[in-house]
Amino acid sequence: MSAETNGPLGGAEQTFDAGLPQRKRVAVAWHTLFLASTIIGVIALTALLYTVINQSFGLVAVQNRIEPASLAVDGVPLAQLTQEQYVAILQANLSPGVFRRYDSEQPFTERSRENLYALVLERVVQPRYVKTWPLIAAFFDRAAIETEVARDFPGAKLVFRSWVTPDFLRSPQASAPELAGVRTAILGSLWTILITILTALPIGVGAAIYLEEYARASWATRLIRTNITNLAGVPSIIYGMLGLAIFVRGAEALTSGAAFGLADPTTANGRTILSAGLTLALLILPLLIINAQEAIRAVPRSLRQASYGLGATQWQTIWRHVLPSALPGILTGTILAISRAIGETAPLVVIGASTFIVVDPNGPFAKFTTLPIQIYQWTSRPQPQFRNLAAAAILVLLALLLTMNTSAVLLRNRYSRRA
Repeated sequence: MSAETNGPLGGAEQTFDAGLPQRKRVAVAWHTLFLASTIIGVIALTALLYTVINQSFGLVAVQNRIEPASLAVDGVPLAQLTQEQYVAILQANLSPGVFRRYDSEQPFTERSRENLYALVLERVVQPRYVKTWPLIAAFFDRAAIETEVARDFPGAKLVFRSWVTPDFLRSPQASAPELAGVRTAILGSLWTILITILTALPIGVGAAIYLEEYARASWATRLIRTNITNLAGVPSIIYGMLGLAIFVRGAEALTSGAAFGLADPTTANGRTILSAGLTLALLILPLLIINAQEAIRAVPRSLRQASYGLGATQWQTIWRHVLPSALPGILTGTILAISRAIGETAPLVVIGASTFIVVDPNGPFAKFTTLPIQIYQWTSRPQPQFRNLAAAAILVLLALLLTMNTSAVLLRNRYSRRA
């Protein structure tokens, strides 16, 4: 061999060439592993969406105690009657004691037309879903389903049902799946997330600014940062126990509204929307601080030095240069934090969120439920129709989450272009 081949450089080249096939095999193995992980994730997501959509639509066999057509007045269908006519139908078909009870709960003269119509459906028509079939079966087994309905449920009507309907969004919770809706849960989720954002976002960004721009490097600062990182991984139910101890019991006068003279007698124990929002704010606060720190840290040091060179103070530099540049990253972290908060169930169950409630929340001191709790409550019910309701509520939750995330992304992109 030549001297070049036997020299140090020649030996290194031979070693490189000898190890090249092994490195290629390792690269191919990792590429295959990553591709398989992606495919598995896509399959799992597709299966999840398939299950939810399959349960949200399908065929329903409906039996009415009284047919709505028989309640028409002078040819006017039931859905188009006046409030007085609905009251007359209720009085004619309910026992005097039941009629008086509903009137004492809320006088019929003060009820809306939609409320009276829903009451007629619930108490007089009494539609009952005797059996349901999912979407795929509705398409491919229609003839067999019709035969089964005619044989096992004579008199029942087979109708195609979308469980996600305007009535489903407008109706409150009900014990009958035919009449149940998610209006109270949607309002509870929106109230809770609003309080969570208003509390956690300014505190999280403020803490990140202090730690990155003002705090000196010391053991205390390192300890705080380490603890914030550790708190981001604490199970959510621990935050629920913390919220129960601090907000529900310790600050009961504030969270129930008693300190302001706004307490509701049914929610004076502190198990209110305010307690839920503050608990979720504690839950996402470490995530917000960590993401805000990373966004602020990513702002070039030269930008700060140029601002100082022009005579700006530290706060002017932070407010006019650092924060606008870091805002897209801060909003990205906020999106991730909100996505976690809106799907939480365990902390809210611990602090006492209602699993069955028909009254809309009217403020931060009201009792409440949320969409995840509503879904959990429906999936635990024995009737199969409640699983269809749970699937429909999942679609509503996903739509709400995507809407909020889309709004945040558009806001982030707007500030990104400005920066």
